[in-house]
Amino acid sequence: MHRVLIAAIALVLASSPGRAQQDSLSRGEQDFRACAPCHSLEPDRNMTGPSLANLWGRKAGSLPSFDRYSEALKASGIIWDDLSLDAWLTAPERMVPDNIMPFEGIKGARTRADLLAFLKEATKPGAGPQQMAQSGMGGMMRGMMGGGRVPNLKSLQPSERVTRITHCRDTYRVTTADGKTRPFWERNLRLKTDSSKEGPERGVAAIVPAGMMGDRADLIFSAPDEISNMIEQRC
Repeated sequence: MHRVLIAAIALVLASSPGRAQQDSLSRGEQDFRACAPCHSLEPDRNMTGPSLANLWGRKAGSLPSFDRYSEALKASGIIWDDLSLDAWLTAPERMVPDNIMPFEGIKGARTRADLLAFLKEATKPGAGPQQMAQSGMGGMMRGMMGGGRVPNLKSLQPSERVTRITHCRDTYRVTTADGKTRPFWERNLRLKTDSSKEGPERGVAAIVPAGMMGDRADLIFSAPDEISNMIEQRC
């Protein structure tokens, strides 16, 4: 009986570090939900912020496909590693004054450690949903690889494909391919462009719901010049 008890204790002790690491990765995966609307884990899939793929060892402000770095971050000389990323997550403004990331920092040391443990695995070269699933971290990876991306606007439902836009006083009226016309107050219709491979086709604007009440939407064009060309001043 004693031998069985000792063997069981030894097994628990041997498995504890692995279990602790897995728990940390799982918590970090959950924490990344707050980052996913702005940062993708897919290489060169940039959103509000740059892609985090292959982040370790990268010089701050140096991803060639991202054009919106602050001058302060580009001039910082920082190389991203465990220590520098922990300092950045603690207080970005203190680490790099005048950077433009709208993020106040994470004060909890364990939360930062969990998030960095997850990111270190998820951003490795070649990391993907299948690899992460094999390591036991596949729960949300499929969604996170693209972050909070909008749907592929190359393939639109009739209710999403815009056929006509008119503007009168403070109101836009948007007609879609299903024959419906919806009015929007000027401040509730956001005009955007998406020139990526998943943006709308040239000459075909897309309308995407934004908000829970149905009174707000994003009107997305393939290029800036299409905005004025497609909007008709008509009362």
